Amino acid sequence: MAGEPGAGPVRPLPRTPSGLFPSGAPMRPSYREPYPVTGPGVAIGAVTAFAWLLLFGLLGRDVRGYAWWTLLAGGLAWLAAAVLVRHGDRGVATGVAIVTAGGWSIAAAIVAVRWAQTGDWPLW
Repeated sequence: MAGEPGAGPVRPLPRTPSGLFPSGAPMRPSYREPYPVTGPGVAIGAVTAFAWLLLFGLLGRDVRGYAWWTLLAGGLAWLAAAVLVRHGDRGVATGVAIVTAGGWSIAAAIVAVRWAQTGDWPLW
């Protein structure tokens, strides 16, 4: 009753939102990457790796030389990409890694075609 001590207006219990409609700030913090991967960074890495592999591939005088130079250049490029992932631009590292994998695939295909044509393993 109105005269009883401690009696006041009855408050409804707070409702827990269903999540369908966001209400307020998120419960967990959101983390942002300090150096996000961007399209121009990936493109720069791809063009750089393409030029790198091309220059090293031109050093080979035959299929054997081309394959070994491409393998060496790709290994060095992936080392550079690993350093970039840790301490630099991850977008550039992504472009380098993608093009290097493609360059190695092309070299492997050339070696396989030569092997199929001649029946002799061209790398030894």
